[in-house]
Amino acid sequence: MSANPRPALTKNAYVYEELRQRILAGELEQGQSISQEQLAVELGVSTTPLREALRRLDAEGLVTIDAHRDARVTRLNAEEARSLFEVREQLDPLAAKLAANRLTEADSVAIQAALKGLAPLSTSTDFQSLLVHRAFHRSIYTASHNPLLMSLLEGLWDKADRYRQLRLRSKPDSVKDQERVRQEHIAIAEAVIAGDARTAERVMKKHVRGSLGAHAITALES
Repeated sequence: MSANPRPALTKNAYVYEELRQRILAGELEQGQSISQEQLAVELGVSTTPLREALRRLDAEGLVTIDAHRDARVTRLNAEEARSLFEVREQLDPLAAKLAANRLTEADSVAIQAALKGLAPLSTSTDFQSLLVHRAFHRSIYTASHNPLLMSLLEGLWDKADRYRQLRLRSKPDSVKDQERVRQEHIAIAEAVIAGDARTAERVMKKHVRGSLGAHAITALES
């Protein structure tokens, strides 16, 4: 990632976004100590915006700051993975149901475009591929036209991506699983676009139950 601040962002916002992306992409690994002085030099900022960024990430659960103000990337654990799964199991199907009921023509176009961009996730999957996967689900969330629900799901997705990557590294999906996921994405898109709320809700719930995040629970418990 570039170490040059993006003009549209303040220093605080730039440092926050840079650290957040490095954590979500796995460039800063779970449990890794964060050298504030080294990062400040690398990013070309003082330690003040860096400390502010770390406080925000601590509040979001992505880093942990101890009593001595040392920061580490938060470790993944089965309890959080289960909590994420339990909430997504309820909210994702709700978003799909609302989307089917509230779909606009622009939503339909966005969903179809996002579906075309999807590719199977594997051990070689990079963070950019995960963002494409996220874009499809975001197109469903957006079509729900419920800003609070969209905000909640976006926040959950940030944490869930770390568990998806863990699952891919520990046990990549088989070709059969990849095809199942592909068919589920198609079925979700078709049901939402057809205005079939019941089917959209049912298929999305099935999709979440078979997701990488759900399987990460088992990987962490073993």
